[in-house]
Amino acid sequence: KTTCGQLPRRGDMSGLFLTSTGTDIGKTFVAVGLIRELRRRGREVAALKPVASGFEEWSAPASDPARLLDALELPSTLDEIARIAPFRYRAALAPMHAARREGRALDYDALLAFCRTELAAAEVLIVEGIGGVMVPLDGSHAVLDWIAELRLPALLVVGNYLGTISHTLTALAALRQRRVPVAAIVVSESGESAVPLAENAASIAAFAHGTTVLSLPRLETGAGHPVFASLADLL
Repeated sequence: KTTCGQLPRRGDMSGLFLTSTGTDIGKTFVAVGLIRELRRRGREVAALKPVASGFEEWSAPASDPARLLDALELPSTLDEIARIAPFRYRAALAPMHAARREGRALDYDALLAFCRTELAAAEVLIVEGIGGVMVPLDGSHAVLDWIAELRLPALLVVGNYLGTISHTLTALAALRQRRVPVAAIVVSESGESAVPLAENAASIAAFAHGTTVLSLPRLETGAGHPVFASLADLL
């Protein structure tokens, strides 16, 4: 793993908001690994995937909310999925557009209220966002607004591909501009990348200026890794 800067002390945070530079990069995989590590340590942890697009009932058992429930050792029924992912849309689009396809609009105030209620009730809360930092939720708010208003530290999960350095540092700058604490950056190894994982991680770390950068190689589903232990130490 590549590190830059110091991780925050345990106890400084009651949760993390997992965000990214895009979609299908590894947020859920990292969330699952972190949840399992926290549970292994005997911690009481809750997890949310409040907004989910590309959701169909027939494929619900393979959905991101279902994977979080599995890590929590809870049943992935439609009722349980609705409990942790109340804002679900069929189209695999940004929430603003996916909701419009259904003649709806995401209720941003209701989203914040839902997350704040869950945060108040949980010892440790893992919130998985949707897409990247600047994905629009409605006509006025992006994921970045959501993160900033919850006042949770962000865990920035990024891919390992040509272009990820610029994408990652741009997302990091946006988070810092809104004064969102960034707990760490996890560079998740992509399937077929022309750039070695260690090389991209080192380049990101050189410009991250005080934010820890962790390298996560491709793993089998459910496999453990020291990165998850490092993240659990934050909480």
